[in-house]
Amino acid sequence: MNRTPVLSRRTLLRGMGALMALPLLDVMRPRTARAATPAPRRFVAFYTPCGIHMPKWTPGGEGADYSLTPTLASLAPVKGDVLVLSGLDNLPGRPDGDGHHAAATAAFLSCVKARKTEGTNIRTGISMDQVLANAVGKATRYPSLELGIDQGRGIGNCDSGYACPYANNIAWAGPSTPVPKETKPRAAFERLFADFDPNATQEELAKRKAYGLSIIDAVRDDAKALQGKLGTTDRSKLDEYFTGVRELELRVNAMDGAGPTCGTAVEPADNEDVREKTKAMLDLIVLAFQCDLTRTCTFMLGNARSQRVYSFLGLSGEHHAYSHHQRAQANYDALAKIDKWEVEQYAYLLERMKGVQEEGGTLLDHSAVYFSSEIADGNMHEHKNLPILLAGRAGGAISPGRHVRYPGQPLANLYIALLNMFGVPATTFGDDGTGPLSGLGAQ
Repeated sequence: MNRTPVLSRRTLLRGMGALMALPLLDVMRPRTARAATPAPRRFVAFYTPCGIHMPKWTPGGEGADYSLTPTLASLAPVKGDVLVLSGLDNLPGRPDGDGHHAAATAAFLSCVKARKTEGTNIRTGISMDQVLANAVGKATRYPSLELGIDQGRGIGNCDSGYACPYANNIAWAGPSTPVPKETKPRAAFERLFADFDPNATQEELAKRKAYGLSIIDAVRDDAKALQGKLGTTDRSKLDEYFTGVRELELRVNAMDGAGPTCGTAVEPADNEDVREKTKAMLDLIVLAFQCDLTRTCTFMLGNARSQRVYSFLGLSGEHHAYSHHQRAQANYDALAKIDKWEVEQYAYLLERMKGVQEEGGTLLDHSAVYFSSEIADGNMHEHKNLPILLAGRAGGAISPGRHVRYPGQPLANLYIALLNMFGVPATTFGDDGTGPLSGLGAQ
């Protein structure tokens, strides 16, 4: 019979009116089951807008004997942890008439055809991540975490008669209920790691605000008391966690100019440098998983029809405009630069996850990290042969390090397979899911 753990998994550090969550420690698990208890499985959906220039995406060769293309070159350090999946279609993403980007983004994780409307009577389907959150989310503080870079409008027409919620969200709690994403790193950080204690005194809250205390400084006394209850492994894990939180906090502070102040508080403007924001958000995902605050996350590196100008890549035009390349070599070259940068961000997330050691492997080993766009070629608005990467091993359910082709199979079948890996007994999904995609595990 398992003995009661020394410390609850929901333990929070307190101090100066602040609350701080903890990573999953050995003392939080039943003593007689620690060696046998596997780390939890996590899921990330990583969305990129406007499609991909497919000629520089698709690898040559199949199985383990394949070569990375220039667009995928940054995956070299984690190539053995990644599946490249070719041939999957998401036909429910096709719009009625025009509106390919918004309609396909609404179907990105739902695989359900969106009702064409620019009013409030929106309708698509529950997204795969929310099905997963409903099944496993009760085990964590947050059933799911939704992050992104661009907020976007919440109402009106955002793509040829399709309402803005279709273009700005990939997580849907139900057919008419998008789950809004957080696009401010500071707000996401405070939500995850620096909640205010509802039982704190006004004096404690005022002191923390006046001195601009770090969340680590605010809970330092409670942390020192906890150290005495921990073994060597847990102390090391806690130190590593505190270091990661503090480094991220400093970066978030630097982004918006926040810092210690004793004068009148003025809300700082957010730093909109997409490079800084993206890395901060990806680091938040890693820490949220490390802390077991959630096991399901979505991230949008832009909204549908993104008009971002990647000046740091030497480009002067908008992403969406380049995606309608009209077979012009200059547009192809611009798209290749953008695509390569997007994959580099995904590779950064994978390497960060691979660097976190857990019971029986790494955080990446225990996760499934999905990457794709709403369409393939942006000029043709193709909903077939989507650009898809799936990294991690999902606790042993996935055998990565290969390029696998699935010509003509529905994307929904991949989602069924992923849900099954997380213990959700799905047999159908979306408009066209017929059963779990085969060949993802050990051959």
